[in-house]
Amino acid sequence: MTTSEVHRPGDTARSVSVKDVASAAGVSVGTVSNVLNRPEKVSPATLEHVQQVIEQLGFVRNDAARQLRAGTNRAIGMVVLDVRNPFFTDVARGVELRLAEHRRPLILGSSGQDADRESTYLDLFEEQRVSGLLISPVGKVLPRLRRLRERGTAVVVVDRRTGSREFSSVAVDDLRGGRLAAAHLLESGRRRIAFLGGPRGLTQVKHRLRGAQEAVDGVTGARLRFVETATMDASAGRQGAEELLAGSARPDAIFAANDLIALGVLQALTLAGVRVPDDVAILGYDDIDFAASAAIPLSSIRQPRAEMGEVATDLLLATIEDPRSQVRDIVLEPELVVRRSTEG
Repeated sequence: MTTSEVHRPGDTARSVSVKDVASAAGVSVGTVSNVLNRPEKVSPATLEHVQQVIEQLGFVRNDAARQLRAGTNRAIGMVVLDVRNPFFTDVARGVELRLAEHRRPLILGSSGQDADRESTYLDLFEEQRVSGLLISPVGKVLPRLRRLRERGTAVVVVDRRTGSREFSSVAVDDLRGGRLAAAHLLESGRRRIAFLGGPRGLTQVKHRLRGAQEAVDGVTGARLRFVETATMDASAGRQGAEELLAGSARPDAIFAANDLIALGVLQALTLAGVRVPDDVAILGYDDIDFAASAAIPLSSIRQPRAEMGEVATDLLLATIEDPRSQVRDIVLEPELVVRRSTEG
C-alpha cells in the first residue's frame, strides 16, 4: 500500500458536509438538520435511512462551529451539592439518561456545599453558553440565575423549592419526610430522639428537622435534639455520634439528615459497643444503595432519585423549547423504608 492509499481516521469526516449527506440520502438539508438536532420531528424510516448514510459517509458534525454561529451550546450544565453522595449521583444519572434521548451532553459540577465554588461553576456555564442549567443551590443564587436566564440559559432548581414563581423546581416533600421519620421512631417507643447532621442553613436540613419536630411535639414526653455538622458525610456522622455518646443524656434514637451520616453513626455506635437498634435506633434519609447493604441494614426515607432527575430534565427541555412556558413547582413524595436499624 502506498502512502497515498493510507486512510487516516477523520480525513473523510472533514470533507463531508450536511449538503453531501442530504444529496446522498435524497432528502433536504433541513431534514438532515432535524435528524441531527430534532430527531423526534423525523419519521422513523427517514431517521434510520439518514443515520445509515451519515455512518456510510463518515460524517462528523462540527458542533463547535454550529454553536459559535448560534451563540448557544447544546450542553446542559448541572451543579449538585456533593457528587460523592450517591443520592446526587443517582439524580445526575436520571438526568443523563433523559438527555441522551435528545442527544444532549451533560456537564456536571459539584459545589461541595461551598457558595464560592458554586459561583465558579455558574461563571463557567455562563461562559460556555450552555442552553440549560440544573442546580441544587447552596448560596443565594437567584440574581445569578436571573442573569443566566436573561442571556438565554433555561434554569430549573433541583432538590429544593425556590420559594418564588420565577423558576421551575423539582423537590421531595422534606417536611413530610421528617415527619415520617420521627413518627416511625416514636411509634417504636423512642422518646429521646437526636436529629444529626447538616448545616442548619441548608433548606433540605431545615425542612427535615422541622418535620421531625412537628411529629415530636405531638407526643407527650418526647423530645428532639439537633446536633449540627459542617458536612453531610460519614465522617460527620461519626463525630456527631461520638458527641452524643459523650453526653449525659444519651438518645435512644438518631435520625440522620442523610444516609452517609447514618452510616457514620452506625460505625461509631458499633465501635463503642452500643447495640443497634436495642440501645439506639438509627434512621437515615435518601435510601441510597449502601443503606440496604450495611452490616445492620438501615431504615431510611426513600427519595425517588432517578425520577427527580428525569422530571427536572423534562421541565428544563420544555423551558428551552419555549422560554415562556409555565413555571412549575413539582413536589415528589418520600417513602419510609423500614429495616433492622430501627426494628430488631
